[in-house]
Amino acid sequence: METIAFVMQLRPGFEAEYEKRHDEIWPELVTLLKEAGIEDYSIFLHPQTLQLFATLKRPENHKMDTLPEQAIMQKWWAYMGDIMDHNPDNSPVSAPLKPVFYLR
Repeated sequence: METIAFVMQLRPGFEAEYEKRHDEIWPELVTLLKEAGIEDYSIFLHPQTLQLFATLKRPENHKMDTLPEQAIMQKWWAYMGDIMDHNPDNSPVSAPLKPVFYLR
């Protein structure tokens, strides 16, 4: 399993709404993410900068690359687009993070 991490940017004033939307995440989206191989997915909020820090695990044969093509993923991105920075296709602006330390 590979662990990846990335950051995204929440817009000011939407902290509670972001959490609410994830508390009510669509079951069909959860199924899609799991079918793509995503496991152990967590998102954390840095309250001063409103950066969202995410980590997830995926197997070598994951299908994450197919997620942007899926209608439910596109619908979720459009749903979230009003509260976070996003690209023209509504996907969240994200930046991968380089691992620099791991303690077992």
